[in-house]
Amino acid sequence: MDTTQNIQWFPGHMTKTRRKITEILPLIDAVAEVLDARIPLSSQNPDLPDIIGNKPRIILLNKCDMADGAVTEKWISYFKSKGITAIAVDCKSGKGLNNFKTTVKELLGDKLEIYRSKGMVGKPLRVMVVGIPNVGKSSFINRIAGVGKAKVENRPGVTRGNQWFTIDKELELLDTPGVLWPKFEDVTVGEHLAFTGAVNDRVIDVELLAVRLLEILCVQYKDLLVARYGELDFDDEPYEILGQIGRKRGMVMRGGEIDTVRASNMLLEEYRNLKIGKISLERIENA
Repeated sequence: MDTTQNIQWFPGHMTKTRRKITEILPLIDAVAEVLDARIPLSSQNPDLPDIIGNKPRIILLNKCDMADGAVTEKWISYFKSKGITAIAVDCKSGKGLNNFKTTVKELLGDKLEIYRSKGMVGKPLRVMVVGIPNVGKSSFINRIAGVGKAKVENRPGVTRGNQWFTIDKELELLDTPGVLWPKFEDVTVGEHLAFTGAVNDRVIDVELLAVRLLEILCVQYKDLLVARYGELDFDDEPYEILGQIGRKRGMVMRGGEIDTVRASNMLLEEYRNLKIGKISLERIENA
């Protein structure tokens, strides 16, 4: 399944964003990167470490309530082994967000202490929030900033035109100046983004997408498939298993043929709506 024909990466946009981020980095103390907990690899921009250099980075594994908790914990440990703090959050419910401010201040504790020792009371830490489209960056900013939090006014040291938000007296957030995009050279990245709905699946063959999803679920989450759809013959190929599921759901057309397009749409919808269960599509061994 070659999704690269339909899903495009816009290098011109990325170049512009890289320039804007580079220009504003001197004002930034740390970077908070929002990823999808179900697909941490596919939902990142692999150029980010190169763009931000040695700035401290915090990873927010968003949509953790939709991911396999045991797998998410392994991702947190994996990032820790790379010297990066990661926390599991769900921006819709607010789960885990109470840890964000504490994590930032622990990570940048030395800088806060320097500010205090120099009498620079009231000088806030500044964190830039980054993330590819549809990963939940805006939801995170809206949730953490809250309705009552004012945008930071233009003032000396704060670049005009950027979206700054005061979180508390010691912390300000900056929405990314520009758009980061994933890299679609790897077909799997496009597929994983399509599974989660981050890419419009109307531009992709829905049957092939459903079959590719089943390839993963039949290996990692057989029990969830059986709990949802009943006993299945896992010795069959994924396309045949899709047909089994369609038959069990009564998706039979005239002549006894299974409506696999309808079954595909149903499978993808039920995956995205958590009706199959909490599922992580990427694991540490793929990193």
